[in-house]
Amino acid sequence: MTSRHLVVTGGAGFIGSALVHHIIEHTDDIVTVVDSLTYAGNRASLEGLPRTRVRLEVQDITDALEMDDIIRDADAVIHCAAESHNDNSLADPSPFVQTNLVGTYTLLESVRRHGVRLHHVSTDEVFGDLALDDPQRFTETTPYHPSSPYSATKAGSDLLVGAWVRSFGVRATLSICSNNYGPRQHVEKFIPRQITNLLDGVRPRLYGTGANVRDWIHADDHAAAVLRILDAGEIGETYLVGADGERSNREVVRAILRHMGRAEDDYELVADRPGHDLRYAIDASRLCDELGWTPRYGDFEAGLEDTIRWYRENEDRWRPQKAATEAMYRAAGQ
Repeated sequence: MTSRHLVVTGGAGFIGSALVHHIIEHTDDIVTVVDSLTYAGNRASLEGLPRTRVRLEVQDITDALEMDDIIRDADAVIHCAAESHNDNSLADPSPFVQTNLVGTYTLLESVRRHGVRLHHVSTDEVFGDLALDDPQRFTETTPYHPSSPYSATKAGSDLLVGAWVRSFGVRATLSICSNNYGPRQHVEKFIPRQITNLLDGVRPRLYGTGANVRDWIHADDHAAAVLRILDAGEIGETYLVGADGERSNREVVRAILRHMGRAEDDYELVADRPGHDLRYAIDASRLCDELGWTPRYGDFEAGLEDTIRWYRENEDRWRPQKAATEAMYRAAGQ
């Protein structure tokens, strides 16, 4: 198979860098990473990758001229760049509107001008939430019902992609994934925050009662799914990505405590987040049945142990972010 030139937006972030590492390991493709290197992007996430195959362009995806220069010679664009932290969207929605809506529009116009294939990465939060006792899971036909500025802007970006496919013939696919975990994730996120708090001798904190359920998938499995959709997905279609990893936040914290040698009830409950979704659950059967994808990290406990090990061994990577993150949470009483 001849090598392609892939552009990965947000490729210095958590999911984006996992995707870039996966591409380099499993293909002969070359990658241009586009990342504005905000607080969530880190050059170090791309360390160890061959410079002959990975190039970093520090650019804002809302800059149409710069995006045109980068995209015009690409074979495909994988759009991972997004403002993605719910708490931040509640404090200030404006960056979410700019990056998630204006940025996606800018990319859509660029790929339309140059006839470039696009894959758009989204989140199950666009669906809103499910009741804790609901036997159903999200599917490709679940109506959108976002509940925060973050999920609303991601829902809007998904709808833009669908409209550009239908109205202008843009060759695009879309994937909607459940909660990711794994190495190199920012410490503001749920699992890294609990791990790094424990490494600092601080008890984990849970919103409300900790009963809220998330559907966890290792970032490497997400990356494999995205590449499979890029290669074999049907243009204009949406695929859900999940690994049957439903667990309550309380169960996750207890597992982290157990793996780190602490009593499983050694955590604190704090005020719940406004509009906190109750439960996410993904039905990925279409992706599995039609495209032959299966998750490699079926054992959440093993993936969690590997993740804890990474944070133990890479304090220099997360320590610079920790103080500001905890100051933000303290200001919110969390």
